[in-house]
Amino acid sequence: MISPGRQVNSLYWASGIVSICGIIFEVLFGALGSYILGDGVKQYTLTISLFLTGMGIGAAISEKVTKNLILSFVWIEYAIGLIGGFSAFILFGVTAYLPGGTDALVLYGITLIVGTFTGVELPVLIRKANEIGVSLSRSTARVLFSDYAGGLAGGLLFVFLLRPQFGLVKTPFLVALVNVGIALWILWLFRSQIKHFKIHAFFGIFFLIILIVGVLFGEQTAFRFEQRLYQDTIVHAEETAYQRIIITRNGGDTRLYLNGQLQLSSVDEHRYHEALIHPAMSAAEKREKVLILGGGDGAALREILKYDDVKDVTLVDLDPRVVQLAKTNHFLLDINQRSLFSPKVDVLHQDAFQFLESHKGFFDVIIIDLPDPNNEALNKLYTFEFYSLVRNHLSPGGTMEVQATSPVFAREAYWTINKTIQSTGLHTLNLHVDVPSFGNWGFVLASREEITEDEMSVMVETDFLTNDVLSALTAFGKDEGPPKEDVEVNTLINPLLLELYESSWKFY
Repeated sequence: MISPGRQVNSLYWASGIVSICGIIFEVLFGALGSYILGDGVKQYTLTISLFLTGMGIGAAISEKVTKNLILSFVWIEYAIGLIGGFSAFILFGVTAYLPGGTDALVLYGITLIVGTFTGVELPVLIRKANEIGVSLSRSTARVLFSDYAGGLAGGLLFVFLLRPQFGLVKTPFLVALVNVGIALWILWLFRSQIKHFKIHAFFGIFFLIILIVGVLFGEQTAFRFEQRLYQDTIVHAEETAYQRIIITRNGGDTRLYLNGQLQLSSVDEHRYHEALIHPAMSAAEKREKVLILGGGDGAALREILKYDDVKDVTLVDLDPRVVQLAKTNHFLLDINQRSLFSPKVDVLHQDAFQFLESHKGFFDVIIIDLPDPNNEALNKLYTFEFYSLVRNHLSPGGTMEVQATSPVFAREAYWTINKTIQSTGLHTLNLHVDVPSFGNWGFVLASREEITEDEMSVMVETDFLTNDVLSALTAFGKDEGPPKEDVEVNTLINPLLLELYESSWKFY
């Protein structure tokens, strides 16, 4: 039999470790919601709120736990381990096989349940420490310290180790193993106080085996679930520190997805990238120095390198894995034509906003090929403040061009981006093109001087653009042009674009 002092210390250690597991599950549910349901800020807000609400419910329920406190703690950890461990696996399965909207209900339900069980943990441990002989104030302080310190450790582990190294499916299984392992450890230490100890230990070992099987094979099964979310065969999938990268292949069509959002299709990406690059390149007075913000797949860079007078290209993309993949994956190399290996290109892995704040140079052409503003982090890159920084890096006679979502599907969002660019003092020219895999897509061309259609021409070899087509890109139908009600400027303080974007795309 172990001494009371050792028993109490084991409870403090257990509280710290299960707190690490709890915070990992909490942020994991937010990450799952962000990936599967979109809108990271909304999903993190909802999941964290539900988790905390569950903890409050659990704390209230803990008053009803009056019998063997150790055994109650053990089975609470078993429950958290099983439900939390299989959470991502279940969610991918539900998303693949059940109607839309069911995945959200399942995610929120799991979050609330795991949060509730987590809320029971600490009161039970505090009462057990008090039962052993530690004063209530001291046991509460020690357990809460372990809880808060464990919370910090859990958050850091998830961000810097678990998500980038093990992904969204394997991580919960690994964390669940810790929950069940802690339960078995406490069960062993207090075995003299447990009736039918061997039965409870048997269940714990059985649950461990199930979770180990989940670690070994759950990701492969979940991958098959994920495959159903894409119409083509997945040929590459990975979780980076910033996003989930998927490459699919069907016949001759290669498609790149970031966080479930289509970035390009090899059968028609030339339409998108030619419309993004050549209007700005042809309208600029010179093209020696070019900046690309985003575009880590190398396709926009491929078009820029067609101009012999380009001497230096700086490409800024946050995620180094996207660029590395574009330099090694043979499907992407076929698309970008090895553009990232050009000696003219300097690749930086940095946030675009921070790059513009710290960089002192000027560029003749600036291309902004960033994902749509579907979360707060990306919305920042569509604000007055951001476009002001872009303007300040334009050389005299320089041009910038921005991918600006669809004027058909997200009409108000498109014209809000245009108005925001104009608010920095730049003149704009609006363009759009039909890209079969995307639909009708819009761009904003801007310069300190007014731009006319006559200043644009096709100067290099293209697969789609001609001078006549280039001129036609500026023609907008009645239901694509500026809305009757004037749009506002998107700013860091008033990020109205995010809501406009979400409301526009929810039916598509």
